[in-house]
Amino acid sequence: MATPVLRQQPTAPVPVPSQDGPVSVPAALAGVLPAGGLRRGSAVSVREDAGLLLALASGNREGWYAAVGLPELGLLAASGYGIDPGRLLLVDAPGRQWPEVVAALAGAVEVILLRPSGPVAPQLAARLGAVLRRSGCVLLVAGEWPGAELRLSVRESRWVGLGSGHGLLAGRQALVAVEGRGAAARGRTTRVWLPDEHGVVRSAEGAPGAATGPDETRSGAPGPAAVGVGLDEESGDAVGRGRLTAAV
Repeated sequence: MATPVLRQQPTAPVPVPSQDGPVSVPAALAGVLPAGGLRRGSAVSVREDAGLLLALASGNREGWYAAVGLPELGLLAASGYGIDPGRLLLVDAPGRQWPEVVAALAGAVEVILLRPSGPVAPQLAARLGAVLRRSGCVLLVAGEWPGAELRLSVRESRWVGLGSGHGLLAGRQALVAVEGRGAAARGRTTRVWLPDEHGVVRSAEGAPGAATGPDETRSGAPGPAAVGVGLDEESGDAVGRGRLTAAV
């Protein structure tokens, strides 16, 4: 009688981040970043705006991502920006162990999206910064981060496509500001579609002014929420691909 033999099943290779050049970002944002992308091994602070956070990560077309401490991050929104859910690792509630989780993931993915559970001490940021530099991973932080190389925020935004109690969210136009150290110390701004009516992040430079009309909703004014899940549960944070139905 033949003796059964257990054969080891092949396992998927562990993704190793590339060390060649910066991590790509959409062309509409590349022009205001000193390296034309996200410098590997750096930490970037993004003021609480889910659209901008996802847009920055979406240029990483071949590598892996991880989202830590972002349980409300919408997979529909992420995939709408071009992030492959099949290459997105989720750690929704790391608790106080989030620094250990980030350090462990940094060697396996190219981009980590993080919301710390509280204020980050400069000493802890420095230790994790050393981990990022060794691995080449980029850390995109939803909020403040001591010593961040870049700080990005949305200074103005407006949705288009809404009428008075009717219509569809067709796109969002935003004024993005970039500040930081070195070449970014002087600060730059650019106006982008975040996204446009087709779900694409592209330049809006030269577009008509942001005067509020019957089909536009400014950031900061009461407005309907979009279908999807964002970081702050506000209309400007939830976005997927294409035209989104408004929920009043």
